[in-house]
Amino acid sequence: MPGVRVAEDAKTYAFMDINPASDGHLLVVPKQHSKDLLEISADDLSAVTLTAQRIAKAVVTELGADGVNLLNCCGPHAWQTEFHFHLHVIPRYVNKSKDRLGLPWAPGVRGDMHAITALGNRLSHALA
Repeated sequence: MPGVRVAEDAKTYAFMDINPASDGHLLVVPKQHSKDLLEISADDLSAVTLTAQRIAKAVVTELGADGVNLLNCCGPHAWQTEFHFHLHVIPRYVNKSKDRLGLPWAPGVRGDMHAITALGNRLSHALA
């Protein structure tokens, strides 16, 4: 698979996505294999996140991005197709000719607060 390396350190590797959602879309991966978000060590997750932050700053200052999305897909039903943990760094642009990513939900639509509260309580108890 072709790849264009952008950054590398002791724990992470960052390269351009060959199926970009926007101009400058990159992937950050840990060098140590982890299948997904549920398996990656805290140390490697921290390293990937810090590399993603460094790259996000560069896409804003160097490429003129108007914002940045970070995306991780965990599991086949969440669109994970490569089973090595990776974090997408997706520059966002007001100029839609540079940005092909659409939002899959309507952020201004309020959910059912009874259901939200019940789910929140279940998760809170599971984490206690």
